[in-house]
Amino acid sequence: MSVHKSKPIALMALLFQICALRAEPLVDSMPLDRGFRQMYNLQFAEAHHTFTDYSKMHPEDPMGSVSNAAAYLFSEFDRLKILQSEFWVEDQPFLDLHKPASDPAVKKQFEAELARTQKLTDAALRKNPNDANAQLAGTLRLGLHADYLALIEKRQMAGLAEVKQSRQIAEKLLARHPEYYDAWIAIALENYLLSLKPAPVRWLLRFGGAQTDKSVGMEKMQLTAEKGHYLLPYARLLLAVADLRNRVPARAKEKLLWLAKEFPGNRLYREELAKLN
Repeated sequence: MSVHKSKPIALMALLFQICALRAEPLVDSMPLDRGFRQMYNLQFAEAHHTFTDYSKMHPEDPMGSVSNAAAYLFSEFDRLKILQSEFWVEDQPFLDLHKPASDPAVKKQFEAELARTQKLTDAALRKNPNDANAQLAGTLRLGLHADYLALIEKRQMAGLAEVKQSRQIAEKLLARHPEYYDAWIAIALENYLLSLKPAPVRWLLRFGGAQTDKSVGMEKMQLTAEKGHYLLPYARLLLAVADLRNRVPARAKEKLLWLAKEFPGNRLYREELAKLN
């Protein structure tokens, strides 16, 4: 009886890995894909509904809860206007230590989903320390929390510590599964964002084990932007921002045109394109 049970379980695991590794556009027929499409279209209520339903159907899979946490974070980013290009292109918003007015209810839900993600990833990794799906979920969990700490709570050093942890988990995952292209964004973000710091700060960060190589950051971000899945649109947006920082608006416009066509419900892409015309 156990042999017969193991076959469908193994088949389901294989099918999930195939889905997780697709370097294809997000499609509505796949529940997690549909939730991410809704999130990128700024349809946050719909995304929460989709991710919640997925978690109910797959109670042991941490990707449902971490995806729902991403939708809560992006909704706060949208409300607080953190997704606008000026926030990323100009240094002042990062230097400003004034905390924006975060929504306590959203924070509570966000942290509850992250806690659920950690519980599920810990359980999966106890069974199999090399569980790729759990490692990907753990990478995303730390990255999302680091973003909240740094960009909303203005706790830059606390955020940096979790960025490093996220990158370390991603490296472990990618050592075995380099085809998990979404995970490359963890390495990309640490290197690129920290490369923008002044030289003395970069030296101190490297002394503490951080990675600050801008070229590595751009290279790994390109991997996610070209071959990723859930995070491919986000990586393309970040590359567009990098193009704007580097005064190459034509390249930024090309990426934003793709994003606006792929996610017509997202007004931000159209607004950013209007600024370039």
